Formats: sequence, structure tokens, C-alpha cells
Amino acid sequence: MLPRLSIEQLLACCASRRWALRMDAAAPYPDVAELLATADAELAALGWRDVTEALAAHPRIGQRPTGTGQEAEWSRHEQAAAVGSDAELAAANEAYERKFGRVFLISAAGRAADEVLAESRRRLANNEVAERDEVRRELAAIVRGRLARCAG
Repeated sequence: MLPRLSIEQLLACCASRRWALRMDAAAPYPDVAELLATADAELAALGWRDVTEALAAHPRIGQRPTGTGQEAEWSRHEQAAAVGSDAELAAANEAYERKFGRVFLISAAGRAADEVLAESRRRLANNEVAERDEVRRELAAIVRGRLARCAG
């Protein structure tokens, strides 16, 4: 049986309060596989408003988080490889935000800046429906990585 994660730990993994409360209600988890499976299911069940609540906690890609909490520390670590091309990343962020009205979200862990930039440019061609699907996949990847670190 995994140790129970606090609401604060869950919110550091995903800043959707609804998601954190549902994850807490389903605890305890027998193992990491069940924790991650539940996380995936709960993320998939979130309404778009809850997803945007989670997105609001994420810094712009390429922009170093300034907070002191666990989520900011993880964001700094996840984006460590996505340095360089700062002006291009800033321009890509602005173009994405103009089109979609939200921060560009990508699971940046282990991705170089040029790969992140290419993904940002590719995703600008998406329509809103396709982009929401991509945002959900990227959010799930980020959450899974953070949960694995919490549980492991």
C-alpha cells in the first residue's frame, strides 16, 4: 500500500482542485500502477474548466518558474533541457496565447528547446478541439511524472 498523498502534494502534481479531491477520495492506492491509472481516469473525466484551472499553475515554457513550492521546483527541473532559443520560444508562446487564450503546455522533461519550439509551431495549426486533446495528453504526461516522483 502506498503512503497517502496530502491534498497539497496532489495539487503540486495537478492544480485542479476537483482532480486532487477525487484522487484523495479514491486513496489509498495499492501500488503506483493503480495510482497512475486512477490519475489518468480522473484527468480524462475533468471538464475543461478544471483543466484550465490546472493550466493556470504552469509557467510559460522556457520561462523559469519563480515560486518556491514543490510545483515550481518540478517545473524548473522539467524545463531544464528546454533552454536556448529564448526569443523564439517567447514569440511562439505569444502566438499560441493569441490563438488559444492560454499557456502552451507541453511535457518538457528531457526535451530540448528546438523540439519544444517545433511542437509549439506544429500545434499552432490545430483547431480548438484538436488542441484541447493535445493539452489533455500533455497534462497527463506531466501529472504522471510528478505522481511517480511523489510515490516513489
